[in-house]
Amino acid sequence: MNCCGLKKTDIANGPGVRVSLFVSGCRNHCPGCFQPETWDFDYGEPFIPEVEDEIIDALCPSWIQGLSILGGDPMEPENQAALLPFLYRYRTIFPDKDIWLYTGYDYETLTDSPLLPLIDVIVDGKYSEDERDVSLTFRGSRNQRIIDVPASLQAGRCILWNNTEAAQQQEE
Repeated sequence: MNCCGLKKTDIANGPGVRVSLFVSGCRNHCPGCFQPETWDFDYGEPFIPEVEDEIIDALCPSWIQGLSILGGDPMEPENQAALLPFLYRYRTIFPDKDIWLYTGYDYETLTDSPLLPLIDVIVDGKYSEDERDVSLTFRGSRNQRIIDVPASLQAGRCILWNNTEAAQQQEE
């Protein structure tokens, strides 16, 4: 897997101050994607142990709420395989910090993913230019959902995240 960006203090891709990892590779190719260069699986730099260590170090301050993983698409099979051991490591070191993951795939198609039990919130669905709304919190278009993954896994169905104003906007 390649990564094509790392933001060590991000406030746009989940609640609080976060570390955001951008991975390379996406087969969805959404029209209007704000990072089409990330569609290429070879874009960026290899996700090597030194990059993992840099991310772990950036997550250490108590004021960092968690990790956000975007792309490209982290749920591409190649990316899931590379992220799985890293997310196990993350959960061991930071059991009280959360993980948000952004994907163009619908949650319902991801239920067999080994990453799912490690994720707190998924923002799912392809970006849609026709449903673009810059007033939305944590997502780019109205068709995208903010999903509470632990609650969804427990219920056996998709449960929307309802922790802030984002949930209210999601249901409008």
